[in-house]
Amino acid sequence: MSDSLSLAQGLRVLLIDDGAHRGALISDELARLGCEVVGVVEQATLIHDCVLRLKPDVVIVDSESPTRDTVEMLATVSETMPRPVVMFSEDGGDDPMRRALKAGVSAYVVAGLRAERLAPVLQVAIARFEQDLALRQELGKAQAQLASRKSVEKAKGILMSELGLDEDAAYKRLRKLAMDRGEALAAVAERVIDAHSLLRPC
Repeated sequence: MSDSLSLAQGLRVLLIDDGAHRGALISDELARLGCEVVGVVEQATLIHDCVLRLKPDVVIVDSESPTRDTVEMLATVSETMPRPVVMFSEDGGDDPMRRALKAGVSAYVVAGLRAERLAPVLQVAIARFEQDLALRQELGKAQAQLASRKSVEKAKGILMSELGLDEDAAYKRLRKLAMDRGEALAAVAERVIDAHSLLRPC
């Protein structure tokens, strides 16, 4: 428990009251853990703006059953300003849980909001968020590398066709252009593709 307590200390928390009205209990326990409640939101439409303005480390949602508006707003936050989200809910149904997790909720805790559970739940949520974020970044990097390779291949094809070069010579020409301009190979490849499309519109 001591690790959970030390992890929680200093966290800036945005609390969302999604119909359960247990904000005072959560706020008191967060204060005991050394967290700062930076805001309490009672309208789902304000969630995104509050996250943008207050920049919390963690978002906690206290819900009887997560409303569609809240879930949709959390999904928007997950796309634009991702951070760990903990949802306490009295609804143990499979569908609300799936929708919440798909919207970016890091920990969905069903029934029994007990003060002593808050610190370890925060710890789990933060760990899962960091793992998911790392996976998302790896996926983004892999997709960017794939897109770069496709651009280089397309640009090589254009040079081969327009200048009568073989594949190796086309690649060397691209690489020399990149070195001369001090730009990434993929950026030069995009320039070649753009120039070709301007000269030869479809």
